[in-house]
Formats: sequence, structure tokens, C-alpha cells
Amino acid sequence: MTVAFTAMPTTDAHHLWAGGSDAYGHIPEVQVSTGAGYPCRHCLRNIDEGEELLVLAYRPFPELQPYAETGPIFLHKTPCRRYAAEEILPPILSSPDYILRGYGSDDRIVYGSGAVTPTDHITARAEELLSRPDIAYVHVRSARNNCFQCRIDKPEAPVFSNTALAI
Repeated sequence: MTVAFTAMPTTDAHHLWAGGSDAYGHIPEVQVSTGAGYPCRHCLRNIDEGEELLVLAYRPFPELQPYAETGPIFLHKTPCRRYAAEEILPPILSSPDYILRGYGSDDRIVYGSGAVTPTDHITARAEELLSRPDIAYVHVRSARNNCFQCRIDKPEAPVFSNTALAI
């Protein structure tokens, strides 16, 4: 099995680029990148030094429920192309390790599936998790801050769509 690395849905990004509010109902903050450390969740690339970016609360789940984690993310301020090379490790995954955590089709954490995983083992660990019948998809999250980076799906079924924003 291979996996599909899935970025933030373009509909979510367009909503924010058009001045829409984030998961908390706030207008995203605008900052200027000082270099590495600002990974865009739409193109899955780092935002270059000097580029403007949006800082916002994001909930990569379709509805509120106890396991629907919300956290800060970054997004290019001007529209960027959504990450398309889904079978390749995204450029933003450059830290030594990340938390990989499985979620069921009910969008809830599958207990016992989360683990800090070395970056070079992400694909193998995701394949292992996605082979389980109780895991529908996997989140890649920062091992230091637990921030959402991207989602991993089975390649035949990337269905990440989000209606969590106040659209």
C-alpha cells in the first residue's frame, strides 16, 4: 500500500483568502515570515522569508465533538496551489519526527494509534495504521506542539473535506 498526503482543502483556503473567519470565528492575523518555521497547510511548503502569511485557528474535522482538535496553523496570505504530489512526503515535513495518530470513520481518535514517529518512517507507519479496519485516516502533527500538519489517507480514498470553518 502507498499513502496519500492530503493538504487543507482548497475550499477552506479560499474562504480564508477571501477574508473569512477561522474555526473560532476570528479573522486570521497577518504576519510576515522570518524564514523557516512557517509551513503552509495548503501547498505544504514553507512560507519564504518576507512573504505575508495568515495565522489562524484550524479544526481539520467536519463538526464539533470532543475529539475535534483545534489549533494554530499558517497559510500563505496570497493564494497558492494545493499540494498535488500526494504520494511524496511533503516539503514541510522537515523536522526529525512527528506525531502520527489514527482516526476512525467517526472522526475520533483511535486510542493506542498515536506515536512519535521519525520522519523517514512516516510512510511505513501510516501504511501500518491505515491497514487496520478501525482507522480511516491519519493526522501528521508536530511532535513539539501538536499542530496539525497534514492528513494521510489511503490513496484510493482521499476524502478530506472540512466544513469546520464559519463559512
